[in-house]
Amino acid sequence: MALIGSGRRGREVMKAFLATGRVDLRCICDVYDQQRQRALTFLAEPGRTYPESIGHEEALGRRDVDAVLIASPDHLHLTQTEAALAAGKHVYLEKPTTHHFEEAARFSAAAAKSGRVVQTGTQQRSGAHYRRAKEEIFDRGLLGKVVFARAVWHDFPWQRRNIKPLPRPTGLDWERFLGPAPRVAYDWIRYDSWRYFPDYGGGLLADILTHWADVAQWMMGDPSPEQATVTGGIFQLRDGRVNPDTVSAVIRYRGQANGPWNLTFESSVLSIRNERPGVFFEGTSGTLELTRAGYIFQPNGGAAIEVKAEGSLEIAHASDFIRAIETGSEPSASLARGLEACRPVHLARSAYWKGRPMRMDPAGKSIVAG
Repeated sequence: MALIGSGRRGREVMKAFLATGRVDLRCICDVYDQQRQRALTFLAEPGRTYPESIGHEEALGRRDVDAVLIASPDHLHLTQTEAALAAGKHVYLEKPTTHHFEEAARFSAAAAKSGRVVQTGTQQRSGAHYRRAKEEIFDRGLLGKVVFARAVWHDFPWQRRNIKPLPRPTGLDWERFLGPAPRVAYDWIRYDSWRYFPDYGGGLLADILTHWADVAQWMMGDPSPEQATVTGGIFQLRDGRVNPDTVSAVIRYRGQANGPWNLTFESSVLSIRNERPGVFFEGTSGTLELTRAGYIFQPNGGAAIEVKAEGSLEIAHASDFIRAIETGSEPSASLARGLEACRPVHLARSAYWKGRPMRMDPAGKSIVAG
């Protein structure tokens, strides 16, 4: 494999791949030399050195690279994925899959043409206790009619750092970082905390909502958000960021066999205590608290059932990607699932920035005023 984008998340996921014992890292690519050095240190194995490059083209041209992990900023996902698939590489793509709603068709076309495996980074899809909850609770209808799914996740210290201005480092390729984004003058905070800026990332409504919306849609068997209403803003961290530090969203789903339901989402960068982030489902026959640590099913009558998670979600998801490459089967978080997880993200982002409810057109091809 090659690593494209060697920041914090890229290093963590590649560490999981190496932990499977099934992967050999052949190249580290990043637009900033210090990030490449951090990855070399973090991923170091005794007696090993790794080639490194500024751009991803070198890795994609290597015949000894079968697959890539793309963990670059969101705005680079499409162009780098297209290039990797065109080069015949399998792709593990960090979430969110798309940065803009209109990108979905290009992702699908590139994957279909290549015939390669694309796994998206919603690692809950490979969690045994998540699959168990789906099969034993939702598929058997034990919650009755589910009306609400409540998703909460707070407290992200790496997104509330006090970042000081820094002259442009000689080892940072600013033009490569910008990629297809609007051309702007160098600004250190835009690189070092790109998640603050809509040009490069969607903030909480992308980073976090993607995960929990995917879980809710999977459990409910319903990837069709209909309408979103969102409020929030910069409640405390007036530090140059543009994306909100706190958001609240209500997303209404059309419903499949069981009719409409609402997903409510609350998230803040601020240090709000939140020991068990996850999704809480409320049905007419019981409730389910589903987190990365496990789940608690409480029927309206009878004792609660608790299931604890086992093993690492990161390693399980990496292993599933390898399995899909070896067997030719669909990965647990396929490109189609990754694109579905982004539908509520783009709907919510649109509602936030336009300051009014927004909805999907009936065909799901565009987002319009609600």
